[in-house]
Amino acid sequence: MNSIELCRRLKIDFPVFAFTHCRDVVVEVTNAGGVGVLGSIKLSPEELDMELSWIDERVGGKPYGVDLIVPGAMQGREEDPDADAVLGQLPDRHKEFAAGVLASRNIDASVIDDETRKESLYFSNNARLSGADRLLDVVFRHPVALVANALGVPPAQMVKRGKENGVLVAALVGTAEHAVRQARAGVDLIIAAGGEAGGHCGEIGTMVLIPEVSAALKAHPQTTLLAAGGIVTGQQMAAALCMGAAGVWCGSVWLTTTEAETPPVVKDKMLSARSSDTVRSRSRTGKFSRQLRSAWTDAWEAGGGADAAAHAIADRAGHALPQPRRQARRGRPRRGQGAQHLLRRSGRRHDERIPDRARDDAGLPGGFPRGLGAAGRVHRDRNMRGVVNDH
Repeated sequence: MNSIELCRRLKIDFPVFAFTHCRDVVVEVTNAGGVGVLGSIKLSPEELDMELSWIDERVGGKPYGVDLIVPGAMQGREEDPDADAVLGQLPDRHKEFAAGVLASRNIDASVIDDETRKESLYFSNNARLSGADRLLDVVFRHPVALVANALGVPPAQMVKRGKENGVLVAALVGTAEHAVRQARAGVDLIIAAGGEAGGHCGEIGTMVLIPEVSAALKAHPQTTLLAAGGIVTGQQMAAALCMGAAGVWCGSVWLTTTEAETPPVVKDKMLSARSSDTVRSRSRTGKFSRQLRSAWTDAWEAGGGADAAAHAIADRAGHALPQPRRQARRGRPRRGQGAQHLLRRSGRRHDERIPDRARDDAGLPGGFPRGLGAAGRVHRDRNMRGVVNDH
């Protein structure tokens, strides 16, 4: 589908898809003529049901979507381990590294223990097939128009249930080869995310990636291409359409809008950031993720002093991070999702509870996802409709 056909299929005014963890943003973008897409990785099935019901009441039947994160290959992907089993994968030296980063910023890390980390286990649980199934059961009870998977080929049941319910299935990719694999698996929308994208991203720039994926998908005309990665203006959206995309998928640009639930101190950091203030780092989940540079990312990348042992785990020799890992390939462990998030997230949750001044000094140890385009071009707090209209 081209952009006109896509808009007709979804009955929308603009081929703008807004990924967000905030239900208010979903509603505002959908009601403005785009498609809001709610990230569900942080939600239990009960919480997701509440959020989608709230959205249903406010969009009047207009289209919106839900995004999941189910890695295509991950150690324990088909298991349903208990909390102690997951936490048991965290070596003491990594816990000491996380506590050391906080201590270096004069933050008491003594309250961060395994009980605190259990509060963040939703990420690991929802990334497994059993967790995804529970979320999908909720999703398909609501009139969603789209369901997306953010890492790897969507589980077969997601594709099957999407087609049975007339719901478009989307997936994010970072290379043309991955796009072809997704198309062959039956995915309807391919979201090609360049290295400028906030959150998980590859290393190929958007300007190079979109034409490559567009050319690769010519053999799969049933699949529609969306562009992502540093797209925050109408000019950039027009460029993406010229390169072969039918629409755009944006995330970071919504974080600083008036409707977003982004904490004020974090929003201030994002609004003042430049494109050079972001970094691709494995420090969030073990996979490369673009985020604002912080005390946490600096410590992770530095690899000196007290954190040398922890940093060595992520070196180029291929040592795996302490998280549910992909099965070894060619004798080298593959990184997955899960326990690494528990280190970073528990520190960030604690960091968010301290006073603004101290938190500012702390440099936000967790590191917040932020795309290059948004960091370099968004310099004021705008409402949602203003952002959509700019596109």
